[in-house]
Amino acid sequence: MKAKPLQQRRLSDDIIERIETLILEGSFQAGERLPAERALAEEFGVSRPSLREAIQKLVARGLLISRHGGGTFVSESLGSSFRDPMLELLENNPEAQRDLIEFRHTLEGSCAYYAALRATEPDRERLKSAFERVQDSNLRQGRISRAEEGRNDALFHLAIAEASHNAVLLHTIRSLFDLLERNVVTNIGGMYPQGGEIRDNLLGQHEALYKAIIERRADDARRLACEHLDYVQEVLAQTQDEERRTERANRRRTPA
Repeated sequence: MKAKPLQQRRLSDDIIERIETLILEGSFQAGERLPAERALAEEFGVSRPSLREAIQKLVARGLLISRHGGGTFVSESLGSSFRDPMLELLENNPEAQRDLIEFRHTLEGSCAYYAALRATEPDRERLKSAFERVQDSNLRQGRISRAEEGRNDALFHLAIAEASHNAVLLHTIRSLFDLLERNVVTNIGGMYPQGGEIRDNLLGQHEALYKAIIERRADDARRLACEHLDYVQEVLAQTQDEERRTERANRRRTPA
């Protein structure tokens, strides 16, 4: 049988592969503007016409968006399956909130496990910065908004996902980030009024998780991520039970 002749790859195909890899690994994020054509061509070590050809093909496939006079951007629709209006539906449904925490068990447990196995030195530096922001939030209690505190918490979990070096896990977390952030803010609102002990417990859980990842204790990292979410679920359930008991008590009429 006569073998088929090998087809020579075009340089633009190699450039496409490089850009796709950068998008998959999260170096180029949805909605982000790519470097200027001249700078990107120099970074890749290719000619501008070859780069332009690759970008045109990626634009045709919907991965990139070219704006006349405004540059080239990664498509904002990438990983958008859990954004508005689904975001609002999930956020306002108590059952969905419980489902989200259950889903976070699977997702964040795996992220922590792989982060402990695969985190590089730059990943550890980003994790350190993210954890220090969580610590700073705790120190500034009473002087920090719930939204800022929730964002710092969510960014810590995102840093763990980035350190996992699993493209599917990372892009799932990123597509859910707004929902995750709002879920954390909602949880904070439900838990912190119960007392300072809960805030200290949560910080201790974040610290234990951070150390397990840095020390490459993968099984411990997965367990600690899940135990953290178990604790959140338990405290929220207790809070909701207390609220229901208070509502029932308030509905009872005082005997004349």
